Amino acid sequence: MRKADTLRGGLIGAHISRTRLPAALSLLCIDAGLALEFELIDSAEDVDFDLSACLAACRDKGWNGVSVTHPHKIGAFEWLDGNQTDEVAKLGSVNMIVFGPTTFGTNTDYTGFLSAWQAEMGSIAPGRVALAGAGGVGRALGHALARLGATEIVIFDAAPERANELAKSIGPTARSCSLVEIPDIIRDFDGLVNATPIGTAEYPGSAFPSPIPGGPTWVFDAIYTPTETQFIQDGRAAGAEIITGFSLFKHMALRTFEAYTGRTPDAEQMLPQLDDLKPGLEFKS
Repeated sequence: MRKADTLRGGLIGAHISRTRLPAALSLLCIDAGLALEFELIDSAEDVDFDLSACLAACRDKGWNGVSVTHPHKIGAFEWLDGNQTDEVAKLGSVNMIVFGPTTFGTNTDYTGFLSAWQAEMGSIAPGRVALAGAGGVGRALGHALARLGATEIVIFDAAPERANELAKSIGPTARSCSLVEIPDIIRDFDGLVNATPIGTAEYPGSAFPSPIPGGPTWVFDAIYTPTETQFIQDGRAAGAEIITGFSLFKHMALRTFEAYTGRTPDAEQMLPQLDDLKPGLEFKS
């Protein structure tokens, strides 16, 4: 930790005013007896935003680290120029950079989803999964699904080359497909995953057909503000087991605090407290 007994950091991303991360870290810091200094850096408010310069400035301020969200996770990975673990290097994206004698990147979307899956689904394997989005969070979730034993992962993205690249990095269980193929492909799939910003206030709607064709066993939306997206509501209507983005957020917050401080929070104690931060039912059809 820098500046004894104070966690100093921030969040870089676009349209981040609704984030619950500062509130989550505040709860975790209070439990650990730490003070918190945390700054939001909204790149959407700066037409001349320069990610590399911003990351360097955060480091030079003496922060413990900085969290990164859409659309900068891949850019942050590239800024690190190889300073990450082999596991994170395979993902091709980071959502957190830790500063210190050795600056390195980590991805708590990846580790957080693994924890959220275990909490919500136990030892059940994902089965055949369709993944919408191959950006920063899509890369993390695609590799997490492979680690959980998904038998097939079909990826689609508005930029087809990104879907192809992600499928190749995952291996033989993954392939890409076009947007027009999705309605037919997902009819007999077990799981559907949204790793796009579609469903937020800035990008309303759903990345999947609405209503959802077929009968998926489970659906997961990485979006948590709002928690009740169009996609989540469609999943419920289809009779699927629901894993919300807020479940991922809670576990991601625990992992983020640990990366910032080197301290492992008591998940059993803190997860119920983090539940109080769940956004209201903000989606309106």
